Amino acid sequence: MNSKEIVNTSKAPNAIGPYSQAIKTNKMVFISGQIAIDPESQQFIDGDIETQAKRVLDNLKSVIEASGCSLENVVKTTIYLTDINDFSKVNEIYATYFSSGKPARSTVCVAALPKNAKVEIDAIAEVI
Repeated sequence: MNSKEIVNTSKAPNAIGPYSQAIKTNKMVFISGQIAIDPESQQFIDGDIETQAKRVLDNLKSVIEASGCSLENVVKTTIYLTDINDFSKVNEIYATYFSSGKPARSTVCVAALPKNAKVEIDAIAEVI
């Protein structure tokens, strides 16, 4: 039987639109794209790419943990960049979060992101 559970945590930013932080269904968790919003102030962090990437990955990690999983359970991520030249900088930071059990990944260069963010990352995790 299919079940659908909304995942919500105060340790990550509130959704800025009509969506959930994540949806947990059967053995999968689908985590909405995260941008560099501070969960305490709910304000966008307009810093350099490294600062934004760290905040994005911290937010992603918080939502994943709220679903009962860890970064090790992530099977797929998608990175959205507004400047493909930031790829190597984001990649270095990303590698520190996914040091073992690296998930499959896509990276896409896009024209723009919400709040003029430089990076957004979403994920899919397996519930073990």
